Amino acid sequence: MEKDVILKAMREADKPLSAGEVTKLTGIDRKIVDKVFAELKKSGEITSPVRCKWTPAE
Repeated sequence: MEKDVILKAMREADKPLSAGEVTKLTGIDRKIVDKVFAELKKSGEITSPVRCKWTPAE
């Protein structure tokens, strides 16, 4: 559930986002965002074009 909301927010932002920015956009707790980011990084669903900023993999 949170994964889909986070990825949707990242796609709509159309720019790389930090975990803090995702937290502000979605209202999801930062600990949950960090956990989902870890899962998304491991699966390759998000990439980091800039240090500490993430974007959905194309």
